[in-house]
Amino acid sequence: MRIIYADNNATTQVAPEVYEAMGPYFTEQYFNPSSMYDAAHTTANALNNARKEIAGHFALEEPKQILFTSCATESNNTAIMGTARANPNRRHIITSSVEHPAVLEVCKDMERNGYKVTFLPVDNDGNLNIDEFIRALSPDTLLVTILHANNESGVIFPIEQLSRLTKETDPSIVFHTDATQSVGKMPIDLRGEFRHVDLLSFSGHKLHAPKGIGALFVRRGTPCRPYMLGGHQEGGRRAGTENVPYIVGLAKALSLSIENMEEDESRIQKLRDRLEAALVEKIPEVQVNGKGAPRLPNTLNIACHYIEGEGILYQLSTHGICASSGSACTSGSLEPSHVLRAMNVPFTAVHGSVRFSLSRYNTEEDVDRIIEVFPEIVANLRKLSPYWDNEKNTPRPDAESMLQQTH
Repeated sequence: MRIIYADNNATTQVAPEVYEAMGPYFTEQYFNPSSMYDAAHTTANALNNARKEIAGHFALEEPKQILFTSCATESNNTAIMGTARANPNRRHIITSSVEHPAVLEVCKDMERNGYKVTFLPVDNDGNLNIDEFIRALSPDTLLVTILHANNESGVIFPIEQLSRLTKETDPSIVFHTDATQSVGKMPIDLRGEFRHVDLLSFSGHKLHAPKGIGALFVRRGTPCRPYMLGGHQEGGRRAGTENVPYIVGLAKALSLSIENMEEDESRIQKLRDRLEAALVEKIPEVQVNGKGAPRLPNTLNIACHYIEGEGILYQLSTHGICASSGSACTSGSLEPSHVLRAMNVPFTAVHGSVRFSLSRYNTEEDVDRIIEVFPEIVANLRKLSPYWDNEKNTPRPDAESMLQQTH
């Protein structure tokens, strides 16, 4: 059975060019870049060149502002906890209610430890209210941490505007964005529109590099203490021997994404839009979550009323189609998505939402197959649903009240 992979917001296939670029640093140039002997100089140079290459893609003149980590989760933890350790006199953090758990759970932990945290709500389309954001800023605000693009809905937040408003209110407030889903899919100029962003996190495995490598941009002068201690690496800001093969792979993957961004994303968005239009046309009682907001071009989150997403995903899997119901980091939970709950997705659909996220490796044939299979799966599951009138192919008149009683 041919696998159709449509879960690229969870992880991506390593690009062949990336795999090839990494190879020599496993078998030939395997030396520790901190070692003093001549043989290690090539490895150290590869590390430095990768840092320069990545910095260049963000329009940075100082490569040392790129700090390598193991993943975006570590980058987010470093940004939040490192900022708190460096600024002990301020105790207020602003975030959103739809952050990835790698930010949301850290902020909840900070709240348990005495910090005041404002969790900004979103509207039904997943947009933040700018006026509420401005009102949340206070003299005690230490950090604003708001993602650039949501991993579940694909909704894009106006980070350029939010960071500018933050600095206009108080230049000493640190602004962090988790850009894990947007790096490689959207242009990010840290000397231009993103010049007010102090800290920016991203990860390799969302842009066709391997799992286990991430990065954190730390603008020069930003107060942020080290999170990982025990060594001199990364200019004393992150202890641990650098993962040179994966760093080389991250640089190569980002270069490929930037070089092909316009062509890739135009084609991917056409695939996503065709998939979206076909499913909305063929399936009654569905809604596209985030439809009314700016979205990543590769992401479709579609809610099917009156059935369970787990059943849909199981049936898709039997056809070789890989999708998800939300964040891979919370897929083991039976609770509905916190993102969809924050967007006030109706309880008739919050359990029946499926996310398709595409990449440069998806084809027209992939989309054709999903369009062929998905409506049939939904129809078959609804035949088994006590809330569905099979004869009329509509919800039962009492379906909503029945659901309210069971929830």
